[in-house]
Amino acid sequence: MVAAPIMLTPVNDDWTRHGKVAARLTEDGALEVRCTGLTTQAKYYKTLLREFFRKEFQRLRPGYGDYGVHICMEYTGDAPWMDLDNLAKALLDSLTGNAFEDDHQVARLLVERRVGEREGIWMRVEEIV
Repeated sequence: MVAAPIMLTPVNDDWTRHGKVAARLTEDGALEVRCTGLTTQAKYYKTLLREFFRKEFQRLRPGYGDYGVHICMEYTGDAPWMDLDNLAKALLDSLTGNAFEDDHQVARLLVERRVGEREGIWMRVEEIV
């Protein structure tokens, strides 16, 4: 199964928002998360998203199956000086205990960097069935 592309449509009413972070559960059960702005400190995202899930988006319960995760960093201008593997690790750590019990459950991982209209991180997490 190929992961569906991350849709970069404007945030609407089915999103829970707080500060720079927005998240929603889609009709097909996937978790979509957006974080506006970029920093080269990947560990920043781990703390930011963990706090968001703990305080603002409490409807998640960790699953126990295999998961697919698609992460996209969009930037404007020159590409930021950030290792994508460090970004992926920080984001997966923020999902541990929220979307899944442990990040060893991630059976498929796609991490990409691309030019976009707005800077930010977009992520889609879905159970693989």
